[in-house]
Amino acid sequence: MSREERADIDRKVAGQTVCTLFQDAVAKYPNLDALKWKTPQGWQSLSWQEYGERVRAIAAAFVKLGVKPGECVAILASNRPEHYLVDLAALHAGAVPVTIYSTLAPPQIEYILNHCEAAVFVAENPEVYAKLASIRSHLSKLRHVVAIDRAGEIANDPSVLSLAALEGQGDAPAYAEVDRRWRAVKPDALATLIYTSGTTGPPKGVMVTHYNVCWTAESLDRLFPRSPGMRHISYLPLAHIAERMAGYYLHLKSASTCYFCPNPQQIGDYLREVRPEFFFAVPRIWEKLHAGLVAAIEKLDEPQRSMVKQAIEVSLQKVRLEQRGEAVPADIQEQAQNAAFITAMIRERVGLDAIKIASSGAAPIAPELIEWFFAIGVPIAEVYGQSEDTGPTSWNRPGAIKIGTVGQAIPGVEVKLAEDGELLVRGGNVTAGYYKEPELTRETFDAEGWLHSGDIATIDEQGYIRIVDRKKEIIITAGGKNIAPSNIENMLKQKPLIGQACVIGDRRPFVSALIVLDPETTLAWAQQQELPADFTVLARHPKVQGVIQGYIEEVNQSLSQVERIKKFVIVPQEWTVDSGELTPTMKMKRRVVHEKYAHLIEQMYQG
Repeated sequence: MSREERADIDRKVAGQTVCTLFQDAVAKYPNLDALKWKTPQGWQSLSWQEYGERVRAIAAAFVKLGVKPGECVAILASNRPEHYLVDLAALHAGAVPVTIYSTLAPPQIEYILNHCEAAVFVAENPEVYAKLASIRSHLSKLRHVVAIDRAGEIANDPSVLSLAALEGQGDAPAYAEVDRRWRAVKPDALATLIYTSGTTGPPKGVMVTHYNVCWTAESLDRLFPRSPGMRHISYLPLAHIAERMAGYYLHLKSASTCYFCPNPQQIGDYLREVRPEFFFAVPRIWEKLHAGLVAAIEKLDEPQRSMVKQAIEVSLQKVRLEQRGEAVPADIQEQAQNAAFITAMIRERVGLDAIKIASSGAAPIAPELIEWFFAIGVPIAEVYGQSEDTGPTSWNRPGAIKIGTVGQAIPGVEVKLAEDGELLVRGGNVTAGYYKEPELTRETFDAEGWLHSGDIATIDEQGYIRIVDRKKEIIITAGGKNIAPSNIENMLKQKPLIGQACVIGDRRPFVSALIVLDPETTLAWAQQQELPADFTVLARHPKVQGVIQGYIEEVNQSLSQVERIKKFVIVPQEWTVDSGELTPTMKMKRRVVHEKYAHLIEQMYQG
């Protein structure tokens, strides 16, 4: 069926580009709100017609600047309307937008700008420009710098222009050239380069074409159609394929209304204010939302606390029975219905009361966490994919979510397992390879069109995929036993006081763990225990050590002998993007954690 679906999708998207998706939305919904962002004066907005006019104006300015078709325009900015405007303007000028992570150091930015030979660099503000200033002399291909905010504060660089001033520089010939260029863009042209994290070497530029974007958007539209004006929030880095597909390209496909949250740490506040209908989050966001709700429940007075906990527990029983395919007894069905008003209040408290589509992706998520959100009426559909297949490989279908899996292949995509269990993927979402890296491309994309994902998986008889772990992250103990660390870490993170965990054991005689306390639940617990609100003290306190030891013993009961955690250390500092242990999409940087806490790890194995 997938091959027939692929052919049908191919027919549907023939000739489409990201530019045509955008122009279609502008023509069909000129007066609908397209972009919304918050200022000290309140929410501001752009209609689709205004959106189209501004994109055309910036594209004309790029033409006047001398940007040529096929050249790269680099962008380093937070989630804000100008990011979308510049990205689309570059595409309409026939150029290739390349978004750069704000967490990168100047040498890493230098590598990417030189690798893609960026002609223009769009910086959010003088602080971002300062990163560029230190490497400016090493960027021989870079001709212009555009500052979104406070360009006047950038001195001594005549190549710097303000976006506001640039936007007004287009003339009639430039506008005519923009109209000619976007219509001339071919589906096999690059829509963007996604630079991977480069944990095992320099970053690789994944070549995502217009065809890949339009094909994937059409496939997902068949999975869960999104209606014009549907509210969603853009808050994850646009340098990552997950946000680029879920927040940006699908927005163009469906003419949804995008609300910008410039700082992911503020997502809780934005959820309550925007009340999105579509919400994609990485596991760490779901974990933080869960921890905040659990902490709030613990602060309730009796009998409210017991009533809320009982409502969640009976709803959990119903979810687990349904997931096992068992009949739900009438008494549990009735109790769950009676609890519905309580779970509705929980959803409202967190801002998920209007949700229609909720998803989790970019890293493994604990099944128990999904069950908990199911119980409060937020059915999270786990999705799996990577930059090399434009974001999604598989997605749990609405109404057919199998918790613990990453769903079935999206429409038109084929999947199979290699002899060693590696998941292979083929479809119109599979990208063109790595920019300027023919050997690496051949290693990952074979001659038959299969993408070698690098993930070990299983596929059940209904086609549901379970990801075991990254092929390169499988722990092989000194005794030669294979262990998937992320599974154990997710089990640990379900315990109330544990926020993050890193399982150790590669070439070691036994498995150990680094534990990070969850700030919200731990502080609430510490207050009840009359302990100081100091994480350095709490990490060493016998009561905390005892609780964590109890958690370890509980988790060990569900593990084989070789997987069981023999020792642990509590790390007093939370792992964050800024402190370096997490990627911008909040996945753990395993190598960084191992290096940063090498002394603690060695202490666990001494003697």
